[in-house]
Amino acid sequence: MESSFEHAVMPLTSVTSGEGLAYRPDIYCYPIQIVNVCFIGDPSKKEEGWVLIDAGMPRSAGKIIKEAEERFGAGPKAIVLTHGHFDHVGAIVELIEHWQAPVYAHKLELPYLTGQKDYPRADPTVDGGLVSELSPFFPHDGIDLDNRVQALPEGGSIPELPGWSLIHTPGHTPGHVSLFREEDGTLIVGDAFVTVKQESLYKVMMQEQEISGPPKYFTTDWNLAEQSVRKLASLESYMAITGHGTPMFGEPLKAGLQLLTEKFREIAVPEHGRYVH
Repeated sequence: MESSFEHAVMPLTSVTSGEGLAYRPDIYCYPIQIVNVCFIGDPSKKEEGWVLIDAGMPRSAGKIIKEAEERFGAGPKAIVLTHGHFDHVGAIVELIEHWQAPVYAHKLELPYLTGQKDYPRADPTVDGGLVSELSPFFPHDGIDLDNRVQALPEGGSIPELPGWSLIHTPGHTPGHVSLFREEDGTLIVGDAFVTVKQESLYKVMMQEQEISGPPKYFTTDWNLAEQSVRKLASLESYMAITGHGTPMFGEPLKAGLQLLTEKFREIAVPEHGRYVH
């Protein structure tokens, strides 16, 4: 296994970093600097195990391990990746080595997770703020997990997550996925949409809640991104945990998604940029 950025230092952070919260008995959101990871599993039912969604920022493995093992007393039965950008797989190599857990991702994301492809470079010309301007310094390399990562099964089910559906939500990356539990309307969306203006350094630091499309500087297919948001907005969701920003609930979530779908080109798509057309 190999990652060129697992030990990189990324100084960006937010006021919520390190303050994990349980939003349901089995849904725990743990912010790490500017990104969220999720623990799915009820700590009162440790025998059922738990699943980690995404793998955080570079150099965050120790924090994830400490938080998870204090909560569950053991490692996850699986790790599911929404996609392979550096802030969602930053600690994956160290987590695999520590926990020896199987890793799943969409088949279209595997080339970026097995050393075959690098992601396109971030686009600093998109409008939005200082994070966009800093984005050329963000790693865009793929990583090589070799045979430690496998494709999520076709059909929308997830072996270690009964009751959850897998939704292919491309646009931000080709194999981006989101997860939905119909029973209670819980949605985990990765970066298909976010609840903070991710391009603005001030808003990222302060975590001002604002529903937005996927991070502009890394999104390469805006037509697919719009289709993915429409797909997610059509679900009867009550709670959405996004890769960036604080969770959103109830009527504000419903109204925000309706606005985002109606004005996607105005809210989400940059006025100019290398991937806009």
